[in-house]
Amino acid sequence: MADVAAEANVSVKTVSRVVNHEAGVRPDTAARVVAVIERLGFRRTDNGRLLRLGRTSTIGLVVEDLANPFYSQIGAAVEREARIRRHQLITASAEGSPSRERAVLAELVARRVDGLVVVPAGATPVADADVLASGTPIVYLDRPVRGDADMILSDNHGGIRSAMEHLVAHGHRRVGFLGDDPEFWTARQRREAFTGVHGDLHLPDPPRVCMGPHTMATVGEALTGWTSGRDPVTAVITGNNRITIHALRAMRRLDLALALVGYDDFELADLIDPPVTVIHQDPAAMGQKAAQQLFVRLLGEEAPATTVVMPTRLIVRASGRAPRPAVTAGAARSESGGQRV
Repeated sequence: MADVAAEANVSVKTVSRVVNHEAGVRPDTAARVVAVIERLGFRRTDNGRLLRLGRTSTIGLVVEDLANPFYSQIGAAVEREARIRRHQLITASAEGSPSRERAVLAELVARRVDGLVVVPAGATPVADADVLASGTPIVYLDRPVRGDADMILSDNHGGIRSAMEHLVAHGHRRVGFLGDDPEFWTARQRREAFTGVHGDLHLPDPPRVCMGPHTMATVGEALTGWTSGRDPVTAVITGNNRITIHALRAMRRLDLALALVGYDDFELADLIDPPVTVIHQDPAAMGQKAAQQLFVRLLGEEAPATTVVMPTRLIVRASGRAPRPAVTAGAARSESGGQRV
């Protein structure tokens, strides 16, 4: 259907209206679409028509990694909203793969789910043309897509700015950023926010940035380099909860005394010595908002697609305190920043 739309220079929705004999398409446009359909040999499936015949009281959720606590909190929130409305939730993982995401979405549409909440995969995600053509309402979460779709995002720039300002207020001038794989939009957003705020606050150049994907070994290598020689970093911001754990383990192994602010809260963060300051983006609230928007669409709302940016909150604990004059690899833990897990 996307090929027909491109050839006829119309939207996928227009093609859908033509093949389903719906009103709202000018006769000359419909004739052009029909001509392209005949030339390309397009044949529709019955999924879209079946969806219009009745509801199944199910919705689908597709995330990157079901084992990640961030996505499990999103899933729990979406499931609660579904349960309130007497719907069942089907959850699947795209494992960061755009091709797997397309396959999972196709299967969910084939199962006639009433709607979808999706954390899109890939560097530049695009609204799924087949889902749009089927008429299945969809809300994208955490990462934006190119195309006309409802989206629930997080204030990545605001979260990083709050972390940087907190560290600078506690005397840190050399701060490193350990980001996730730049294939992900959120990782790129947080990296751009870090370098932008680094300049805004007139911190010493160059910005110390190391992007993933990360393991404890790669994090340890970055920290060793940043804390060796003159002008070592005294504080680190991590790009997500998994990198925070890698950083804590590497800092313990290397006996490093560094202040730390992690993106995303995580279990037991308040019990580590010192407790870890985090940028909390409330995945439960994001999941709830996405599900609520989906059910608004299921009730027949036809207003233009909306993008909602959810605020973040800095949870201040003890790990961002002022450093001693110098922190180097192998130095004894200082009272201000040492991490022990």
